[in-house]
Amino acid sequence: MTEGLDRRTVVAGAVGVTLAASAGAQDAATGATTMWPPAESFTLWPAGRIPNAPRRLPAAVSTVSGDPPRRELHLTGVADPVVGVYRPARPDGRALLAIPGGGYQFISIENEGINVARTFAPLGVTVFVLGYRLPGQGWLEPEDVPLQDGQRAMRLIRAGAARFGVDSAKIGCVGFSAGGLLAASLAVAWMDPVYARVDGADELEAKPAFAGLIYPETSGELMRVGKYPSARFDASHRVDRNTSPVFIVHALDDPVVPAASPIAMMQACREERVPVEAHFFQQGGHGFGPAYLPRALPGSRWPELFDLWMRGITR
Repeated sequence: MTEGLDRRTVVAGAVGVTLAASAGAQDAATGATTMWPPAESFTLWPAGRIPNAPRRLPAAVSTVSGDPPRRELHLTGVADPVVGVYRPARPDGRALLAIPGGGYQFISIENEGINVARTFAPLGVTVFVLGYRLPGQGWLEPEDVPLQDGQRAMRLIRAGAARFGVDSAKIGCVGFSAGGLLAASLAVAWMDPVYARVDGADELEAKPAFAGLIYPETSGELMRVGKYPSARFDASHRVDRNTSPVFIVHALDDPVVPAASPIAMMQACREERVPVEAHFFQQGGHGFGPAYLPRALPGSRWPELFDLWMRGITR
């Protein structure tokens, strides 16, 4: 599927959407086009086995707005969660499960998913982008739904480590904003029994080797959509010695997520002696992903810092 220059698309009930910068364009280093799902992908759940499914599933909608380099591809109504696979030309064994944000109202799949692949695949990292279910879209016991998808994705990646060319001990995650809440939940609640066993992959550990939290909402406020108190999802209160190592990036002028949220996570890790590194930048706002800050701002270097930290954690 190809698209002409500057093509804009809005697709309802779409299986996939392609928005290449030019006909058939690809990033040579990553094989990534602005397409979702990409050529290589896998679904999380067998047909008819998606947990917490209501009688009527949400309708999938993909929307595109803005102009490059700030073009956005957003997903809503994900009913059949999928993981996009982006392989580097020279893999070094590291893997990242990228979890986009969107306030649990939509999924910023391009800014905080596809752009993660474009940034980290050239560094040798195999990137898996998660298109997960949103809790407020009709699912039963919706509080568990994102964590179900996150845990299942980690287990399937680990089960397929040899096929994907990754080291099963070097599979981490990175989450942005609301996706940061899911990444933090994986770091602290990877063992929570939130769904019934589906197959042999579910016998594997869902614990990430490390968790990158980028302008993360970690207090659980986003989970006020059901019967459970948000404290259950306050990651900073779940930190213990079994928590994955944590890397935090936040801008102090963020108008959406107060700095108190990632600071509490950092302090909890320090108290429990969990390896943690945190970078708080003066400027950056919210939603800048791995590619949307001007190079004049120090915060634009966070992917380089994360790469160095990952190398140290996984060596």
